[in-house]
Parts: sequence; structure tokens; C-alpha cells
Amino acid sequence: MGNKYTKRYTEESKRDAIALVDSSGKTVTAVARELGISSESLRGWYRKAKAEQGEGAPGELSSAEREELKRLRRENREQ
Repeated sequence: MGNKYTKRYTEESKRDAIALVDSSGKTVTAVARELGISSESLRGWYRKAKAEQGEGAPGELSSAEREELKRLRRENREQ
């Protein structure tokens, strides 16, 4: 559980911030500064969202691909 200084953001506010990065053409750092949030938080949300959409860095797996990989590894161990 976070301490009293930890801010919690709703999924909607995270999506809005990510969309603002995409639509504004500004850097993650600039958007984070405008919104008053940590640039590292926004950068993490942005990377996660892009990975889930299959637009992550080369070699980075989407959430669905990670889940499939876990399932396949589990099946291999059981055999």
C-alpha cells in the first residue's frame, strides 16, 4: 500500500494523458509537466499502453503475448 505521498490516478486519467501525448506532438516530459504528474509515471503508462497495442519497442511483448508465453511455459513444465 502506498504512503500518504503516493498519488493514485484513475485509468481514465491515465488514458487521457496518454492520448494527449499522442495528439499534441509534445514529449512525455512536457505533457507530464503541464498536467502536474511525474514524467516517469506518464512514461511508464505510455510504454505499457503502446506495448498492449503491439506498438512497443522491437522485441517487446504485448500483454496478450506475455500471457500466452506464461501459459505455454506452464504447459511445457507439466508435460
